[in-house]
Amino acid sequence: MTRLTRIFFACALLMGAGLVSAQQQDFSKVEIQAQKVNGNVYMLTGAGGNIGVSAGPDGVLIVDDQFAPLAEKIRAALKGINSGKLKFILNTHFHGDHTGGNKEFGPEAPIIAQTNVRKRLSTDQMRGGQTTPAAPKEAWPVITFDQSVSVHFNGEEIKALHFPHGHTDGDSVIFFTGSNVVHMGDDFFSGRFPFVDLDSGGDVDGLVKNVGEIIARIPPDAAIIPGHGPVSKLDDLKAYHRMLVETTGIVRKKMAAGKSLAMIKSEGFGEEWKSWGAGFVTADRWIETIHRSYFK
Repeated sequence: MTRLTRIFFACALLMGAGLVSAQQQDFSKVEIQAQKVNGNVYMLTGAGGNIGVSAGPDGVLIVDDQFAPLAEKIRAALKGINSGKLKFILNTHFHGDHTGGNKEFGPEAPIIAQTNVRKRLSTDQMRGGQTTPAAPKEAWPVITFDQSVSVHFNGEEIKALHFPHGHTDGDSVIFFTGSNVVHMGDDFFSGRFPFVDLDSGGDVDGLVKNVGEIIARIPPDAAIIPGHGPVSKLDDLKAYHRMLVETTGIVRKKMAAGKSLAMIKSEGFGEEWKSWGAGFVTADRWIETIHRSYFK
C-alpha cells in the first residue's frame, strides 16, 4: 500500500466515522483505477471503499460510490468499461466513503440498500460527540429491504443479503451469483484489523459471527471484493476470520483475568498479528474496540 493510498484510506474511514468532511479533502490527485475481477464484474479503486461494477448488455450497476467530488472520475471509469447507462446503485452500508457519491448518482438511477441505511442517511448521526448531518434527499435509498433483495441484471442474479450488527447495523453482502464474485463491504478489511462502528449498531461479536456465516456461503473458487484492500480469495477471508476469533479471544481472556485496558494494550497481540495493524486501525485501536464492545 503506497503512502498516498494510506492517506486516502485513513481519510475514507474518518469520513465514515463522521470526523471529517469531503470538503476538507483534496481529491484532485485521486485516480480511479478499474480492475476486471471475474465474469461481468469489475472493481474500481480510488479514495474510499472499493466500488463493485456489473457491466454488460443491460448496462451498469454499481456497489457503493465513494465520495461526491469523485463522481465525474467514476463516471469516466465506468464509460471505459461499458458505454451503457447506469441502472442501479447498491449500498453495502451508510458510511460516507461508500455512499458519498449517492447524491450525484441518485438522480441517475435508483439506490437500493438495507432499511437501516436509509434511516441513517436520512437523519443526523451522533458519533464521538459530533453530529454528521443527514445526507440530502437525492442520496437516500429509494428501494429498501430488511433481509434480502435480488436484482436480475446482465444475465445473473445479484443478491444482497443483510448481516445485522457487524460493521454497522445496516450491512449487506452482495453476491454476483453468475460471475462468482462477492462484494463484502466493510465486513472485510483484507489483511487489516477492521473498523467496527459501535456507535452505529456495529458489534465485534456480531462481526465474528457474520464473517463465519458468510464464509459458509461463498464458493471455494469465488473472487472477493473487500470494503478496503485488494481483490481476495476465500483463504484470505478465512485468515481474516481467524484473526477476528483469536484477537478477540486474547482480549476477552485478559479482561476476564482483571487486566486493565492500558495493560492489555501494552501487551498487545504478539508478533503474528503485527502486520494487521499497519492500516488505519492500529492494534491499540482494535483492542479498544474489542474492549468497549465486550465491556458490558
